Amino acid sequence: MDAFFASAEQASKPSLRGKAVVVGGLGPRGVVATASYEARVFGVHSAMPMGQARRLAPNAAYLTPRFMFYRAISEQVMGLLRALSPLVEPLSLDEAFVDLEAGGAAWDEESARLAGAKLRADIRAVTGLTGSVGLAATKMLAKIASEQAKPDGLVLIEPGTERALLGPMSVRILPGVGPATGDHLRRAGITTVEEIVEAGEDEVVRLLGKAHGHGLYAMALARDERPVVAERDTKSVSVEDTYDVDIHDRVRVRLEVQRLADRCVRRLREAGLSGRTIVLKVRRYDFSTLTRSETLRGPTDDVAVVREAAARLLEAVDTTGGVRLLGVGVSGLADYTQEDLFAQAAGEPEAAEEEAVAEAPVVEEGRGAERQWRPGHDVRHAEYGHGWVQGSGLGRVTVRFETPDSGPGRVRTFRTGDPDLEPVDPLPLVSGGPTRPGRESEQASGAKAERGLGLELEG
Repeated sequence: MDAFFASAEQASKPSLRGKAVVVGGLGPRGVVATASYEARVFGVHSAMPMGQARRLAPNAAYLTPRFMFYRAISEQVMGLLRALSPLVEPLSLDEAFVDLEAGGAAWDEESARLAGAKLRADIRAVTGLTGSVGLAATKMLAKIASEQAKPDGLVLIEPGTERALLGPMSVRILPGVGPATGDHLRRAGITTVEEIVEAGEDEVVRLLGKAHGHGLYAMALARDERPVVAERDTKSVSVEDTYDVDIHDRVRVRLEVQRLADRCVRRLREAGLSGRTIVLKVRRYDFSTLTRSETLRGPTDDVAVVREAAARLLEAVDTTGGVRLLGVGVSGLADYTQEDLFAQAAGEPEAAEEEAVAEAPVVEEGRGAERQWRPGHDVRHAEYGHGWVQGSGLGRVTVRFETPDSGPGRVRTFRTGDPDLEPVDPLPLVSGGPTRPGRESEQASGAKAERGLGLELEG
């Protein structure tokens, strides 16, 4: 699933096919959102600081995300999944679970394999991308199978083989086992799934507690009773970032919290929601996680109000020693706002300004409108046609002119204020497909799924 954005960019830009591509924030606080398989060879991975990625792969193509473009592709794929079954549970833009039995799409191993093969072919035909499919009897196993299938493959875990498959795998393969839990189990001498089974349920409960211990032991036995849930009411909207290097600078922590508040509000507004409770999440250097919340008098989607509340919550948190993860969320959702008349809305222009600095676009005022030239985004020139921004700076913007259906295109450089050059919508990867403007957006992720099919888009 992590290659999705980079795969879409490679399909969209013929000159980048087969080359290292990194998608993410290009500003001083940017992190990698997606690295292509070619970039991963150099050690680049998601959530890595962009500066570190540039040191590892200096010759890679570095692009800012086109989230609405990726969402348009995601909607095509989700449409194919819903044609298979009414029970489709999206996990993110590029991953979902499907209950094939509920849709009558599969009833045994052979029919499931045929359904998966047809789906992969349909994804290729509709989007121009490839997908990896995992087939199994439970959500957990379908997820594991789809990981094993990458890239561009299909894996079916046959009933009765689950225990043998899971046994030698790391405990980290199981849902809910993150770095802290994995380290706790390792210190107890448990590193594989089979060693969880050998330790026994009582010992696992003693180590991890009743709720987590019972559930983890059941999954080690390949038992997963979670159903595929097609629809969930959104209870909260949140964003968070994990940092490859702990943040020690208190000023930097404050700026990160402000940036996360801005992103969270954008997601609220895109969903047409507002909320009353502001939540701050801080994971410290020792993996201890703190959450603090503040409930407002009424629901809001005002970026200044959310920023100020998050800043107040941060003041009550000790970040001495460093911060590994920060998150800002809003709960108590409503589809209306009740603005605080005394809120200091003056902070909103600052948010836009900091976002521009973080992404570092070149901005020119031409024909009375602000124009931004972001690497990877689409443009059109009156004489040369459709292209994409390779880079910009010092009053110049470099454009490569090519389309998904062309060969690698030629590169030309223009003044950033050239009246013949303008931003445009992306072209579809497959003729007749949808296009969307390349503006930043984010998709909330859901939970995982049961008797089904795990899907991850590759390039």
